[in-house]
Amino acid sequence: MKNNITPQTASYRFEHFFELSADLCCIAGFDGYFKRVNPAVSKVLGYSEEELYSRYINDFVHPDDKEVTEKFREELRNNQPLLNFENRYITKTGSVVWLSWTSMPVYNEKLVFAIAKNITHKVKLEQERNQLLASLTKANNEIRQFAYTTAHDLRSPISSLITAISLFEPELISDDTTRQIVEILKEGSEHLQETLNNHIDILSQQNSLHVPLEQLDLKQALQNVTSSINSLIENAAVTFHVDFSAFEKILFNKAYLESIFLNLITNSIKYARPDCPPEISIYSTKTNGVNQLVISDNGQGFDMEKVRGRIFRLNQKFHNHSDSKGIGLYLVYNHINSLGGSITVESKINEGAKFTISFKD
Repeated sequence: MKNNITPQTASYRFEHFFELSADLCCIAGFDGYFKRVNPAVSKVLGYSEEELYSRYINDFVHPDDKEVTEKFREELRNNQPLLNFENRYITKTGSVVWLSWTSMPVYNEKLVFAIAKNITHKVKLEQERNQLLASLTKANNEIRQFAYTTAHDLRSPISSLITAISLFEPELISDDTTRQIVEILKEGSEHLQETLNNHIDILSQQNSLHVPLEQLDLKQALQNVTSSINSLIENAAVTFHVDFSAFEKILFNKAYLESIFLNLITNSIKYARPDCPPEISIYSTKTNGVNQLVISDNGQGFDMEKVRGRIFRLNQKFHNHSDSKGIGLYLVYNHINSLGGSITVESKINEGAKFTISFKD
Protein backbone atom coordinates (compact mmCIF):
# COMPACT_ATOMS: atom_id res chain seq x y z
CA MET A 1 0.00 0.00 0.00
CA LYS A 2 1.42 3.35 -1.08
CA ASN A 3 2.11 5.92 1.64
CA ASN A 4 0.63 9.24 0.44
CA ILE A 5 1.84 11.27 3.44
CA THR A 6 4.23 13.92 2.18
CA PRO A 7 6.79 15.65 4.45
CA GLN A 8 4.60 18.75 4.33
CA THR A 9 1.51 16.76 5.40
CA ALA A 10 3.42 15.03 8.20
CA SER A 11 4.74 18.35 9.45
CA TYR A 12 1.21 19.80 9.47
CA ARG A 13 -0.18 16.81 11.39
CA PHE A 14 2.55 16.91 14.02
CA GLU A 15 2.02 20.65 14.38
CA HIS A 16 -1.70 20.06 14.80
CA PHE A 17 -1.01 17.37 17.41
CA PHE A 18 1.27 19.74 19.32
CA GLU A 19 -1.26 22.55 19.33
CA LEU A 20 -4.30 20.41 20.28
CA SER A 21 -2.70 18.32 23.01
CA ALA A 22 -4.37 18.68 26.44
CA ASP A 23 -1.01 17.94 28.03
CA LEU A 24 1.59 20.65 28.44
CA CYS A 25 4.08 20.35 25.56
CA CYS A 26 7.15 22.53 25.33
CA ILE A 27 10.61 22.89 23.92
CA ALA A 28 13.17 24.46 26.25
CA GLY A 29 16.75 25.49 25.72
CA PHE A 30 19.71 24.44 27.83
CA ASP A 31 19.81 28.13 28.84
CA GLY A 32 16.65 27.57 30.96
CA TYR A 33 14.13 29.44 28.76
CA PHE A 34 11.08 28.20 26.87
CA LYS A 35 11.59 28.19 23.09
CA ARG A 36 8.14 26.87 22.18
CA VAL A 37 4.99 26.08 24.20
CA ASN A 38 1.59 24.79 23.20
CA PRO A 39 -1.68 26.49 24.27
CA ALA A 40 -2.11 24.08 27.21
CA VAL A 41 0.90 25.63 28.96
CA SER A 42 -0.64 29.10 28.86
CA LYS A 43 -4.04 27.74 29.84
CA VAL A 44 -2.76 25.90 32.93
CA LEU A 45 -0.27 28.50 34.14
CA GLY A 46 -2.31 31.55 33.14
CA TYR A 47 0.58 33.39 31.45
CA SER A 48 0.68 34.56 27.85
CA GLU A 49 3.25 33.06 25.50
CA GLU A 50 5.21 36.32 25.58
CA GLU A 51 5.40 36.18 29.38
CA LEU A 52 6.45 32.53 29.32
CA TYR A 53 9.22 33.17 26.76
CA SER A 54 10.59 36.23 28.52
CA ARG A 55 11.25 34.71 31.94
CA TYR A 56 13.57 32.02 33.21
CA ILE A 57 11.58 28.77 33.58
CA ASN A 58 12.54 28.35 37.23
CA ASP A 59 10.81 31.69 37.97
CA PHE A 60 7.48 29.88 37.51
CA VAL A 61 8.44 27.00 39.81
CA HIS A 62 7.23 26.86 43.40
CA PRO A 63 9.92 28.30 45.73
CA ASP A 64 10.24 25.02 47.65
CA ASP A 65 10.85 23.08 44.42
CA LYS A 66 13.29 25.43 42.70
CA GLU A 67 16.45 23.77 44.01
CA VAL A 68 15.50 20.20 43.14
CA THR A 69 14.13 21.31 39.75
CA GLU A 70 17.40 23.05 38.87
CA LYS A 71 19.31 19.93 39.96
CA PHE A 72 17.38 17.71 37.55
CA ARG A 73 17.57 20.33 34.80
CA GLU A 74 21.37 20.10 35.10
CA GLU A 75 21.11 16.35 34.47
CA LEU A 76 19.17 17.11 31.28
CA ARG A 77 22.03 19.36 30.18
CA ASN A 78 24.28 16.33 30.73
CA ASN A 79 22.10 14.38 28.28
CA GLN A 80 20.22 12.42 30.97
CA PRO A 81 16.47 11.91 30.25
CA LEU A 82 14.02 12.89 32.98
CA LEU A 83 11.05 10.59 33.55
CA ASN A 84 8.03 11.08 35.82
CA PHE A 85 9.50 14.05 37.64
CA GLU A 86 6.90 15.88 39.74
CA ASN A 87 7.11 19.47 40.87
CA ARG A 88 4.90 22.45 41.60
CA TYR A 89 4.38 25.58 39.53
CA ILE A 90 2.80 28.86 40.63
CA THR A 91 0.13 30.17 38.25
CA LYS A 92 -0.35 33.83 37.44
CA THR A 93 -3.25 33.94 39.94
CA GLY A 94 -1.02 32.52 42.68
CA SER A 95 -2.52 29.02 42.84
CA VAL A 96 -0.36 25.91 42.89
CA VAL A 97 -0.43 23.23 40.19
CA TRP A 98 1.37 19.89 40.27
CA LEU A 99 3.00 18.74 37.02
CA SER A 100 4.51 15.38 36.13
CA TRP A 101 7.27 15.77 33.53
CA THR A 102 8.81 13.52 30.90
CA SER A 103 11.73 15.38 29.36
CA MET A 104 14.14 14.25 26.65
CA PRO A 105 17.32 16.23 25.86
CA VAL A 106 18.72 16.67 22.34
CA TYR A 107 22.29 17.41 23.27
CA ASN A 108 23.55 18.50 19.84
CA GLU A 109 20.83 21.13 19.56
CA LYS A 110 20.97 22.16 23.25
CA LEU A 111 17.24 21.65 23.49
CA VAL A 112 14.85 19.72 25.75
CA PHE A 113 11.56 18.32 24.47
CA ALA A 114 9.13 17.91 27.35
CA ILE A 115 5.55 16.83 28.07
CA ALA A 116 3.85 17.45 31.41
CA LYS A 117 0.57 16.17 32.83
CA ASN A 118 -1.44 18.26 35.24
CA ILE A 119 -1.74 15.96 38.30
CA THR A 120 -3.04 18.57 40.75
CA HIS A 121 -6.34 16.76 41.29
CA LYS A 122 -4.57 13.45 41.86
CA VAL A 123 -2.14 14.99 44.36
CA LYS A 124 -4.97 16.70 46.28
CA LEU A 125 -6.83 13.41 46.52
CA GLU A 126 -3.67 11.72 47.78
CA GLN A 127 -3.13 14.46 50.35
CA GLU A 128 -6.73 14.17 51.55
CA ARG A 129 -6.32 10.40 51.74
CA ASN A 130 -3.14 10.74 53.80
CA GLN A 131 -4.82 13.22 56.14
CA LEU A 132 -7.75 10.86 56.56
CA LEU A 133 -5.42 7.93 57.25
CA ALA A 134 -3.54 10.02 59.81
CA SER A 135 -6.81 10.97 61.51
CA LEU A 136 -8.03 7.37 61.47
CA THR A 137 -4.71 6.14 62.85
CA LYS A 138 -4.87 8.67 65.65
CA ALA A 139 -8.48 7.79 66.45
CA ASN A 140 -7.69 4.08 66.32
CA ASN A 141 -4.77 4.50 68.71
CA GLU A 142 -6.96 6.49 71.08
CA ILE A 143 -9.67 3.82 70.96
CA ARG A 144 -7.09 1.10 71.58
CA GLN A 145 -5.67 3.03 74.54
CA PHE A 146 -9.13 3.63 75.95
CA ALA A 147 -10.01 -0.05 75.56
CA TYR A 148 -6.74 -1.11 77.17
CA THR A 149 -7.21 1.29 80.09
CA THR A 150 -10.82 0.23 80.59
CA ALA A 151 -10.00 -3.47 80.49
CA HIS A 152 -7.02 -2.98 82.78
CA ASP A 153 -9.03 -0.93 85.30
CA LEU A 154 -11.76 -3.58 85.42
CA ARG A 155 -9.30 -6.24 86.56
CA SER A 156 -9.32 -5.07 90.17
CA PRO A 157 -13.11 -5.08 90.75
CA ILE A 158 -13.45 -8.41 88.92
CA SER A 159 -10.76 -9.92 91.15
CA SER A 160 -12.57 -8.54 94.20
CA LEU A 161 -15.84 -10.05 92.97
CA ILE A 162 -14.21 -13.47 92.49
CA THR A 163 -12.67 -13.25 95.95
CA ALA A 164 -16.02 -12.35 97.49
CA ILE A 165 -17.83 -15.20 95.73
CA SER A 166 -15.13 -17.67 96.78
CA LEU A 167 -16.02 -16.94 100.41
CA PHE A 168 -19.30 -18.74 99.87
CA GLU A 169 -18.92 -22.46 100.56
CA PRO A 170 -21.47 -24.32 98.40
CA GLU A 171 -21.61 -27.29 100.75
CA LEU A 172 -22.80 -24.99 103.55
CA ILE A 173 -25.66 -23.54 101.47
CA SER A 174 -28.83 -25.52 102.04
CA ASP A 175 -31.02 -23.71 99.54
CA ASP A 176 -30.64 -25.16 96.02
CA THR A 177 -31.60 -21.92 94.25
CA THR A 178 -29.08 -19.90 96.24
CA ARG A 179 -26.38 -22.48 95.58
CA GLN A 180 -27.15 -22.37 91.84
CA ILE A 181 -26.97 -18.56 91.81
CA VAL A 182 -23.58 -18.64 93.55
CA GLU A 183 -22.28 -21.15 91.00
CA ILE A 184 -23.52 -19.00 88.10
CA LEU A 185 -21.88 -15.90 89.61
CA LYS A 186 -18.63 -17.79 90.16
CA GLU A 187 -18.52 -19.21 86.64
CA GLY A 188 -19.55 -15.93 85.04
CA SER A 189 -17.03 -13.79 86.93
CA GLU A 190 -14.19 -16.21 86.17
CA HIS A 191 -15.06 -16.18 82.48
CA LEU A 192 -15.23 -12.39 82.53
CA GLN A 193 -11.77 -12.27 84.09
CA GLU A 194 -10.41 -14.62 81.43
CA THR A 195 -12.00 -12.54 78.67
CA LEU A 196 -10.49 -9.35 80.08
CA ASN A 197 -7.06 -10.96 80.30
CA ASN A 198 -7.33 -12.15 76.69
CA HIS A 199 -8.28 -8.68 75.47
CA ILE A 200 -5.47 -7.07 77.42
CA ASP A 201 -2.99 -9.52 75.90
CA ILE A 202 -4.21 -8.59 72.41
CA LEU A 203 -4.28 -4.86 73.08
CA SER A 204 -0.76 -5.04 74.48
CA GLN A 205 0.35 -6.11 71.01
CA GLN A 206 -1.30 -3.09 69.35
CA ASN A 207 2.01 -1.97 67.84
CA SER A 208 2.43 -5.36 66.17
CA LEU A 209 0.62 -6.68 63.12
CA HIS A 210 0.72 -10.15 64.64
CA VAL A 211 -2.45 -11.48 66.27
CA PRO A 212 -1.90 -14.84 68.02
CA LEU A 213 -3.66 -17.73 66.31
CA GLU A 214 -4.33 -21.23 67.59
CA GLN A 215 -6.37 -24.29 66.70
CA LEU A 216 -9.69 -23.69 68.44
CA ASP A 217 -12.47 -26.15 69.15
CA LEU A 218 -15.72 -24.53 67.96
CA LYS A 219 -17.83 -26.45 70.45
CA GLN A 220 -15.63 -25.42 73.37
CA ALA A 221 -15.56 -21.76 72.27
CA LEU A 222 -19.34 -21.75 72.00
CA GLN A 223 -19.64 -23.43 75.41
CA ASN A 224 -17.43 -20.75 76.98
CA VAL A 225 -19.73 -18.05 75.66
CA THR A 226 -23.08 -19.68 76.45
CA SER A 227 -21.89 -20.45 79.98
CA SER A 228 -21.05 -16.80 80.56
CA ILE A 229 -24.55 -15.68 79.51
CA ASN A 230 -26.45 -18.69 80.80
CA SER A 231 -29.03 -16.62 82.71
CA LEU A 232 -29.77 -14.50 79.62
CA ILE A 233 -30.23 -17.65 77.53
CA GLU A 234 -32.54 -19.30 80.08
CA ASN A 235 -34.65 -16.18 80.62
CA ALA A 236 -35.15 -15.81 76.86
CA ALA A 237 -35.94 -19.55 76.46
CA VAL A 238 -33.44 -19.85 73.60
CA THR A 239 -33.33 -23.02 71.53
CA PHE A 240 -29.98 -23.83 69.93
CA HIS A 241 -29.39 -26.02 66.89
CA VAL A 242 -25.66 -26.74 66.69
CA ASP A 243 -23.78 -28.87 64.17
CA PHE A 244 -20.01 -28.70 63.75
CA SER A 245 -19.70 -31.94 61.78
CA ALA A 246 -18.30 -30.25 58.64
CA PHE A 247 -15.27 -29.16 60.67
CA GLU A 248 -14.82 -28.95 64.43
CA LYS A 249 -11.68 -26.83 64.73
CA ILE A 250 -10.46 -23.62 63.14
CA LEU A 251 -7.18 -21.70 63.20
CA PHE A 252 -8.24 -18.36 64.68
CA ASN A 253 -7.78 -16.01 67.61
CA LYS A 254 -9.53 -17.23 70.78
CA ALA A 255 -10.75 -13.83 72.01
CA TYR A 256 -11.97 -12.91 68.53
CA LEU A 257 -13.91 -16.15 68.05
CA GLU A 258 -15.61 -15.90 71.43
CA SER A 259 -16.43 -12.24 70.77
CA ILE A 260 -18.05 -13.23 67.46
CA PHE A 261 -20.18 -15.89 69.16
CA LEU A 262 -21.07 -13.54 72.01
CA ASN A 263 -22.15 -10.60 69.84
CA LEU A 264 -24.16 -12.60 67.31
CA ILE A 265 -25.91 -14.69 69.98
CA THR A 266 -26.78 -11.75 72.22
CA ASN A 267 -28.03 -9.84 69.16
CA SER A 268 -30.29 -12.77 68.29
CA ILE A 269 -31.71 -12.70 71.81
CA LYS A 270 -31.95 -8.91 71.98
CA TYR A 271 -33.77 -8.63 68.65
CA ALA A 272 -36.02 -11.67 68.98
CA ARG A 273 -39.61 -11.37 67.80
CA PRO A 274 -41.99 -10.77 70.71
CA ASP A 275 -44.36 -13.50 69.50
CA CYS A 276 -41.86 -16.39 69.63
CA PRO A 277 -38.74 -17.38 71.61
CA PRO A 278 -35.37 -17.22 69.84
CA GLU A 279 -34.11 -20.17 67.81
CA ILE A 280 -30.44 -19.94 66.92
CA SER A 281 -28.74 -22.24 64.43
CA ILE A 282 -24.96 -22.50 64.47
CA TYR A 283 -23.18 -24.86 62.12
CA SER A 284 -19.96 -25.31 60.17
CA THR A 285 -19.87 -25.96 56.45
CA LYS A 286 -17.45 -26.11 53.54
CA THR A 287 -18.20 -24.22 50.32
CA ASN A 288 -15.79 -24.55 47.39
CA GLY A 289 -13.13 -25.68 49.84
CA VAL A 290 -13.64 -22.68 52.14
CA ASN A 291 -14.43 -23.25 55.81
CA GLN A 292 -17.54 -21.33 56.79
CA LEU A 293 -19.41 -20.76 60.03
CA VAL A 294 -23.12 -19.97 59.72
CA ILE A 295 -25.11 -18.35 62.52
CA SER A 296 -28.80 -17.67 61.92
CA ASP A 297 -31.90 -16.84 63.93
CA ASN A 298 -35.66 -16.35 63.63
CA GLY A 299 -35.69 -12.79 64.94
CA GLN A 300 -36.78 -9.39 63.70
CA GLY A 301 -34.26 -9.29 60.87
CA PHE A 302 -33.33 -6.32 58.67
CA ASP A 303 -34.74 -4.55 55.67
CA MET A 304 -31.71 -5.20 53.49
CA GLU A 305 -32.69 -2.56 50.94
CA LYS A 306 -32.47 0.11 53.64
CA VAL A 307 -29.46 -1.08 55.62
CA ARG A 308 -27.26 -2.60 52.92
CA GLY A 309 -23.72 -1.27 53.22
CA ARG A 310 -24.26 0.01 56.77
CA ILE A 311 -24.74 -3.18 58.77
CA PHE A 312 -21.11 -3.51 59.87
CA ARG A 313 -20.38 0.18 60.36
CA LEU A 314 -19.77 1.72 63.76
CA ASN A 315 -22.73 3.23 65.66
CA GLN A 316 -25.34 1.92 63.23
CA LYS A 317 -28.68 1.05 64.88
CA PHE A 318 -31.48 -0.71 63.05
CA HIS A 319 -33.96 -1.33 65.89
CA ASN A 320 -35.31 0.80 68.71
CA HIS A 321 -33.93 -1.39 71.45
CA SER A 322 -32.87 0.49 74.59
CA ASP A 323 -29.68 -1.56 74.84
CA SER A 324 -28.66 -1.07 71.21
CA LYS A 325 -25.19 0.53 70.91
CA GLY A 326 -24.29 -0.11 67.26
CA ILE A 327 -20.96 -1.70 68.19
CA GLY A 328 -21.44 -5.49 68.16
CA LEU A 329 -21.60 -6.10 64.42
CA TYR A 330 -18.78 -3.61 63.88
CA LEU A 331 -16.57 -5.68 66.22
CA VAL A 332 -17.60 -8.94 64.53
CA TYR A 333 -16.71 -7.57 61.09
CA ASN A 334 -13.33 -6.25 62.22
CA HIS A 335 -12.38 -9.47 64.05
CA ILE A 336 -13.05 -11.48 60.88
CA ASN A 337 -11.68 -8.98 58.37
CA SER A 338 -8.44 -8.39 60.30
CA LEU A 339 -7.57 -12.08 59.97
CA GLY A 340 -8.28 -12.26 56.24
CA GLY A 341 -11.82 -13.60 56.42
CA SER A 342 -15.15 -12.19 55.30
CA ILE A 343 -18.74 -12.07 56.49
CA THR A 344 -22.02 -11.74 54.62
CA VAL A 345 -25.59 -11.36 55.83
CA GLU A 346 -28.98 -12.39 54.48
CA SER A 347 -32.13 -11.13 56.13
CA LYS A 348 -35.79 -10.21 55.78
CA ILE A 349 -38.07 -8.34 58.15
CA ASN A 350 -39.50 -10.75 60.77
CA GLU A 351 -37.77 -13.70 59.09
CA GLY A 352 -34.50 -13.52 60.99
CA ALA A 353 -30.92 -12.99 59.89
CA LYS A 354 -28.26 -15.35 58.59
CA PHE A 355 -24.58 -14.51 58.97
CA THR A 356 -22.05 -16.51 56.96
CA ILE A 357 -18.42 -16.23 58.04
CA SER A 358 -15.76 -17.38 55.58
CA PHE A 359 -12.38 -18.10 57.14
CA LYS A 360 -9.05 -17.54 55.46
CA ASP A 361 -7.38 -20.77 54.32
